Amino acid sequence: MNWLQLISNKRLGQELRHPLRHDARSEFKRDGDRLIYSAPFRRLQNKTQVFPLPGSIFVHNRLTHSLEVSSLGKSLGDDVARQLIGKHPELGGTLFEEIGTIVQTAGLAHDMGNPPFGHSGEKAIQTYFSEGEGSYLKEQVSPGFWDDLTHFEGNANAFRLLTHRFVGRRPGGYAMTYSTLASIVKYPFASSMAGAHGKFGFFQSEAEVFRKIATELGMICNNENRSQLSYCRYPLVYLIEAADDICYEIMDIEDSHKLKILTFAETSDLLLGFFDEDGRNHILQRLKDEDVTDRNEQIVYMRACVVGLLEHECVKTFVEHEEQILNGEFKGSLISNMSEPLRQAYQRCVKTSYAKIYQSKPVLDVELSGYKIMETLMQTLVNAAVHPEKFHSQQLIKRFSSQYDIHSDDLETRLMAVVDYISGMTDVYALDVYQKINGIALPIV
Repeated sequence: MNWLQLISNKRLGQELRHPLRHDARSEFKRDGDRLIYSAPFRRLQNKTQVFPLPGSIFVHNRLTHSLEVSSLGKSLGDDVARQLIGKHPELGGTLFEEIGTIVQTAGLAHDMGNPPFGHSGEKAIQTYFSEGEGSYLKEQVSPGFWDDLTHFEGNANAFRLLTHRFVGRRPGGYAMTYSTLASIVKYPFASSMAGAHGKFGFFQSEAEVFRKIATELGMICNNENRSQLSYCRYPLVYLIEAADDICYEIMDIEDSHKLKILTFAETSDLLLGFFDEDGRNHILQRLKDEDVTDRNEQIVYMRACVVGLLEHECVKTFVEHEEQILNGEFKGSLISNMSEPLRQAYQRCVKTSYAKIYQSKPVLDVELSGYKIMETLMQTLVNAAVHPEKFHSQQLIKRFSSQYDIHSDDLETRLMAVVDYISGMTDVYALDVYQKINGIALPIV
């Protein structure tokens, strides 16, 4: 792969208009603006990240997380661009200079396909088909589509959300640039190749769209078969992955301190663990010199120092392994290839998160409730899609937005319309629909 081909501002669905565009360097910025003003992006403010949505203490939701990933992605992209242009002066004055903006936009988009209630919502969609009441549908759909349903993945759904031509919409979905779209596909292969980890990058319905983008950008193809379509990662994916990994892991630690899941001693120990003795002493002295006595603010400063350190290390790792990345030979993530002390400190955070945060009562409670809500919605609305002729089905179908092709003659299309509808819900809206279809709540007249 080569950088000059990899960075393209051609827009999906508007390829014929591409020669007419003259304001080339603003196209990637236009991508970001398009997302910020979109309804799916706004809905992220009411979708669970890890902890229950705010009560008296404000923690991260999908929107604030995405904004932070976007901000860090901009720093990563800008720093990588600057260093690589130093190595390859011929990249200066080209679209390569814009990779910071591309990664920034990918940060805004990377979670847009996630369903309500975090990973429990994702699991509810998967298991309804794999082991729930929807398992009987396996014999009625194609093997590739069944793999898509039983491995439902927020990342693949984000790609669909941005590229699919929903009813009444223009070709190309949001008509994003090729480079921005490639940057959000963390797992560039079909669901049939998801394996035990269950991750993949695009549904069968968007396989040819991804092939088109990948071919244009010169991505390395590992398998050309449609049902097993597979590519090496687009290089900028490593930067958005690093921004995501840093933000969710380190910010979850900070949120846990606010929620008193972790003590001040536990939190500061984890954060200061990224630094050697001189680094720790410098941070503590800085807090003392500036008379920062509030413990929450002390944690905020420590967290900021950690994020800055990890950003620097990920840039260094990317630049050092540039050739491997471009050849499709780089293994693992930027985080997993950092220097040993930093990698160990990060793993300490991961282990603590799994042991004390993700198993905490507030997190488990929202997962259990969310799973039940999603399971019920799937059961009710899938039944409506399978038997549209029934009276109750017709009443339920009226709830669907006109953009979802729930009236199609094709069963797979109708089932995907259900998944599109439910995955696009906010936590609160999903709860509202759940209560109404179960007769728990009535609209106030």
